[in-house]
Amino acid sequence: MKKHLLSIFALILPLLTFAQDKGIDEVIDEKFGDATGWFVEAIFYQIPFTDTVSVYWVLFPLIIGAIYFTIYFNFINFRGFFTSVNIVRGKYDELDHHESLIGAGDSTPGGDNIETIAIENHEGEVSHFQALTAALSATVGLGNIAGVAIAVSIGGAGATFWMIVAGFLGMASKFVECTLGVKYRDIAEDGTVYGGPMYYLTKGLKEKGLGGLGKVLAVLFAIFVIGGSFGGGNMFQVNQAFQLVENITGGEQSFLHGNGWAFGLVMAVLVGIVIIGGIKKIAKVTDKIVPFMVVIYVAASLFVIFAKYDMIGSAFAAIWNGAFSPEGIAGGAIGVLIQGFRRAAFSNEAGIGSASIAHSAVKTKYAASEGMVALLEPFIDTVVVCTMTALVLIITGFVDPLNPPANDAQAILLTSSAFESSISWFPYVLTVAVVLFAFSSMISWSYYGFQGWTYLFGRSKKAEYTYKVIFCIFVVIGAAASLGSVIGFSDAMVFAMMVPNMVGLIILAPKVKQELNRYMAAIKADKS
Repeated sequence: MKKHLLSIFALILPLLTFAQDKGIDEVIDEKFGDATGWFVEAIFYQIPFTDTVSVYWVLFPLIIGAIYFTIYFNFINFRGFFTSVNIVRGKYDELDHHESLIGAGDSTPGGDNIETIAIENHEGEVSHFQALTAALSATVGLGNIAGVAIAVSIGGAGATFWMIVAGFLGMASKFVECTLGVKYRDIAEDGTVYGGPMYYLTKGLKEKGLGGLGKVLAVLFAIFVIGGSFGGGNMFQVNQAFQLVENITGGEQSFLHGNGWAFGLVMAVLVGIVIIGGIKKIAKVTDKIVPFMVVIYVAASLFVIFAKYDMIGSAFAAIWNGAFSPEGIAGGAIGVLIQGFRRAAFSNEAGIGSASIAHSAVKTKYAASEGMVALLEPFIDTVVVCTMTALVLIITGFVDPLNPPANDAQAILLTSSAFESSISWFPYVLTVAVVLFAFSSMISWSYYGFQGWTYLFGRSKKAEYTYKVIFCIFVVIGAAASLGSVIGFSDAMVFAMMVPNMVGLIILAPKVKQELNRYMAAIKADKS
């Protein structure tokens, strides 16, 4: 392990030689912006509708796809909600019991995949509830804390309404992709599971006679999930963590000011120790810490909200009115909608495909059962937690559409300041929570990216360590690069993942309906 950590340092240190006339942060930011600007512009190309309204083309697959799945599955996001809760409660555990599944596919490369530690036998199996909380630990975090602040700062209080709508619609998308993730997963002889869009695009579309298209889409997704792991799952996380740590230690007077690369270097070492040295034992600790921090954050939100209970009604009124009749918002109601949907997609990852990698390892003989569990994620992540964050910002008076923050960095600190107005010491707790959320998300996303990497380059040790060293380098780049570059690149890669995934989901939707009917019939037979 020391050898690999030294390799990381050897690759990072040459970057310091560029900082002669400029700070290292500025140099990295400039190089990063030059390297990724073309991709961000392509993904976020805006289709002009009027002189003042333009819509990102990548939002159409998300919105249209989610609406299509909601209608095609007869509003499964609402109709199946209580069934999903019952599955998580363990009501249908006996229905799911089965003997060990037959292994298929390649053997595990290293055996330390956080998403695939569930072995296909009854002893020591991960339950539906454990799978849900593990997946939520990767999604509930920075998107809810910082992302909401950015959305309501740019789109006003009304962006919250469209985030909630996107959350409800996203439940259907999440159901489809996680059902497919289980249905088309590979199970190695030792029980390790490999799943996700790469596999259901390849195998599912081959069944439809579209094998060539499936391989192309799978390769594209693998490339994008690797990029997403470097961007949204890495640089975005460490950048936001650095913003809060710098602020809590003095802002411009902080010893970290202008030295984001140093913070990134420390995080890179910590992440490197985990992903290079093995995740199994450490995951047992983080799986306990992260849910605890989620509870602390939710409790603090409720405290702030109920401390000013007399303003709850006016806050909801501002959200409703701002969604349809916004004042001073660029693009009007459409501009508000775009901000809401854009932030919700990054927060809950519905339709992006990443969650299907994590959910594919759960032990079940009914693929739709895990899809039903997965649809609860956008509800908890976006409809509940994001709404509470927005209410805290609105109730405490930290959202002013007519006078938004001058830049994105200020918007990130809004959430911390809003909590501080009611709980003076909470920014310290929030900073710790953000670092833990970032650390957890980075580890999870490193395995998402690693799955895509192994799909493209094989499961050898050389391929494994190559990816992990590069991932650690991007930790440093993310902490040092400006927020504008990081958030643009991370959003672009996340939305790029959605495109091939959505194509596959729509084509394979009938397969999901078959799985859903089979599972619901089994539940009905069990009741009779």
